[in-house]
Formats: sequence, C-alpha cells, structure tokens
Amino acid sequence: MKAAVVRAWGQAPVYADLPDPQPSAGAEVADVEACALTNLTKGIASGRHYAAKGIELPMVPGLDGVARLADGTRVCTVGLGSGGMMAERALIDPRRAVAVPEHVDSVTAAALPNPGMSAWITLSHAASVKPGDHVLVLGATGVTGSLAAQLARSMFGAGAVVAVGRDPDRLQWLGSTGAQTIRLGEGDLAARIADLHGARPFDAVLDYLWGEPAEQVLGALAAATPAGGFQATRYIQVGSMAGASLTLDAAVLRATGITVSGVGLGSVPPDVWRQAQTEALPKLMSMAAAGEIELRTQARPLSDIERIWTDSAPSGTRVVVTP
Repeated sequence: MKAAVVRAWGQAPVYADLPDPQPSAGAEVADVEACALTNLTKGIASGRHYAAKGIELPMVPGLDGVARLADGTRVCTVGLGSGGMMAERALIDPRRAVAVPEHVDSVTAAALPNPGMSAWITLSHAASVKPGDHVLVLGATGVTGSLAAQLARSMFGAGAVVAVGRDPDRLQWLGSTGAQTIRLGEGDLAARIADLHGARPFDAVLDYLWGEPAEQVLGALAAATPAGGFQATRYIQVGSMAGASLTLDAAVLRATGITVSGVGLGSVPPDVWRQAQTEALPKLMSMAAAGEIELRTQARPLSDIERIWTDSAPSGTRVVVTP
C-alpha cells in the first residue's frame, strides 16, 4: 500500500510503499478515506511532543481519520488510541471508533474530532461555561478557537462571546454569528479587554495563543478588577501559537479571582475524553452536517504529502489528507 512515512524525527514524511497492516488483538484492516493533518500529528512526528515517547521509526503519522470497515461501516478514529491513518489502509479497532452518520462526509468527519473534542472539553469541563456567561476566546481565527467561539453560544448558551484573532475575514464571519470581535495588532488589546472586563466581567477565557497576548490579557483583567473586589474568571490555556512562555506578575493571581489551568492530553481525566468521544462527537458531526457550526476544510491528496506537510493552510482551515 501507499503511505506517508516518517523516517527521521523532524523531517517531512515521504510518499512510499509499505506492507499492509495485519489484523491484531481485535483490530481489523480498513480502507482509509480521510485523515486530518493536525498540530498534534506534526508535533509527534517531530519527536519533540511528549506523546512521541516510545514511538519507533519509521512510522506512519495520522491520528484522527475516517476508514471503512470490511462490513461497509464508516468509522472515525480519535486521538492516541489510533495511528497510522495517513495511508491507504490502517489498523482499526471498531470498539474504540465512532460510527460516522451517512449524512456526514468523510473529510468533515476526519477534521472534526481534534478541534471539536478539544473545544467541547475546554468549554464543558475546564471552563465550565454556563448559559449567560461572558466568554473571551484568544486565537478565535484558528481552527479550534473558531469552533470554540461558535460552540460557546450555540451549544453552551454563553450570553456574550468576544473573539480575538488576526484574520480579518474570519473575524468578520464570527461577528456575523453574534460574537464581538477584536483584531490583534490593531489598537491597544489590553485597554480593550480592561474596558470590557470592567463593564461586564469575563467568566471564562479560552487561550489558544499564550505568549505576549496572554500577558496583556491577564494584566488587563487584573487592572480592571477593583482593589479588594472579587470576580471568578477561569483562564484556560489550550494552545501556544504566540509563544510557549510568558512573564506574569505574581500579584495578578493574588489580587484577583483568576484561576489558570490547561487542557491537553495529560490534564483531562479519561472519563471526560470518553464522554467527548461517545456523546459530544456524534452531536458535533450532526451540527456540522446541518450547518449549525462551520468547520473549514481543505482536502489534499496523500501522494502530495511532502508538500502538504510544509505548506501553510489558510487561517482557520483544517487540511485533510485523502488517499
């Protein structure tokens, strides 16, 4: 079979021939129809992500994908329990997969698990967003941030959503869904956030950027909190597209009701991941098929994997590899 093959850590995979996988321990060989190219997939293939520990080379990348079983059933694989999906065929354990409804196309079904489950876990588990909450999304023009901004209102009933990002077209679209938008690089971000927090305190902040934008926002939340006042704001760190570290004045956490926590493979209980897979993901698929949420995708052929790996996708668009 043809597959994307990583032969050295940090190098782009090559399009090459490999033997077909063999059935093992309840898993069966299935024909792959689509596989999402995610930051997690790239991170593991680089060898630098903590999830790469124990993986041997050569390897076939690809975690979230759609395959058709021998009986004709289409299923979606999710996360680290899968692997090797950037190939014509892959080994699939039906017990750990989710059936794909017939009205959902394979490209959308492959693209949805990574951002959809992450956004759902962040909103429901980490941020505990409730109807009427005031929610700030940093990095709302990225794939997951955009979906989180949509779900905050459509699924969790947030009273107001402020979307911060760089892409003006995506911000304009998010504005059409009812979100208030702020474009990074235009004006004083800290001042805008302080004004908004002072007028109506944020209950939750979903941060896909970290780095300097996070420094500005955390400082602004503290500056807008009256001395001795208390406002519980759940600050959830999810991504680090703007930098892996920041400088934070200790007084920000001592003088406010801000709590900071993260969402990732090691910070979410297994039962929450299972709920996201078995309950949230099927609902998200139906919402996407009905047009209730938008997830932009770009299908690219597996044979072009070396170029796909290094190309920059349009902002807010998930690249999906198809055999």
